[in-house]
Amino acid sequence: MADISAQLVKQLREMTDAGMMDCKKALVETQGDINKAVEYLREKGLSKAAKKADRVASEGVVSVEVAGDYTKASIIEINSETDFVAKNDTFKELVSKTAKIVHEHSLSCTEKLHSMSVEGVKFEEYLQQNIAKIGENIVVRRIASIQADGKGIVNGYVHSNGRVGVLIAMKYGKDGSKNACVELAKGICMHAAAMKPQVLSPAELDSDFIQKEKVAIIAELTKENEELKRLGKMLHKIPQYISRSELTESVLAAQEQKLREDLKAQGKPEAIWDKILPGQMERFIADSTLLDQRMTLLGQFYVMDDKKTIAQVLESKSKELDDRIEIVQYVRFELGEGIEKKVEDFAAEVAAQMQ
Repeated sequence: MADISAQLVKQLREMTDAGMMDCKKALVETQGDINKAVEYLREKGLSKAAKKADRVASEGVVSVEVAGDYTKASIIEINSETDFVAKNDTFKELVSKTAKIVHEHSLSCTEKLHSMSVEGVKFEEYLQQNIAKIGENIVVRRIASIQADGKGIVNGYVHSNGRVGVLIAMKYGKDGSKNACVELAKGICMHAAAMKPQVLSPAELDSDFIQKEKVAIIAELTKENEELKRLGKMLHKIPQYISRSELTESVLAAQEQKLREDLKAQGKPEAIWDKILPGQMERFIADSTLLDQRMTLLGQFYVMDDKKTIAQVLESKSKELDDRIEIVQYVRFELGEGIEKKVEDFAAEVAAQMQ
């Protein structure tokens, strides 16, 4: 029989929250192999930490770390079952230590995180100890890190409630542009936190997806027009296009030609057409990129200058700095997005427990 120390039993108990005698028996049965003992307890249904892993964890916190020189940044989402636990000091310490490990090692994969060391044990074991201590399922759901290459910066923002975080990486050509990019990136991060763009650019939207969304958007606007007509208000224009990726050179050229013909029919002097056309083309593009405005960062109108899209803001800043400024990476985490929360029927739950 293997010599089972009290320290080993204590360690297993912290990892699983199982009873002391159950932990000792598990270690005896597995010849002191703690990993096998964890599995033994799980198989016997004695590991409370394992049982907690079945519960839906959709609360928690999003945390962002940015290097002082803006050369790298990281973001993590750690979930708990309740908002109450998310405010617990032990949970906050777990988040802090996890964020530090992810940032220091520029991790973007939870599997790699679980193999890292913290307080002398593997992170996976450290997490199990905290699950047992806190009494709720805790999940490191996702992590991401960005490192700036060459002439580039990374900045980030996390909303004060810890539910939304954003990272943005920018590239520039001149050393003197760095500080301006740091400031602009922070502002755009704040915009993205509020406006929820799903992707960076229209190029990331699949053509089949665009066509499906076009049907939905047209139906939505048509329905809204019924109410607007009843109220005697201006109706929405029903778009032929909804994304910049649909606006090919030939489409734009055909639209410009149509606008020229309209100006001619209106009797506008040809000498002023070139002053009128740019504004009309901008309006056409805005009316034809509704999907981009909803889903893409570059296609949205900037909250701090709502007459310009983020793409136009970057163009303006490039001209101001006599440089080429562009966003090269964008990451946004919103707490619990995509997690299906379990809706409990309290009466049914009580009845089930009384059976």
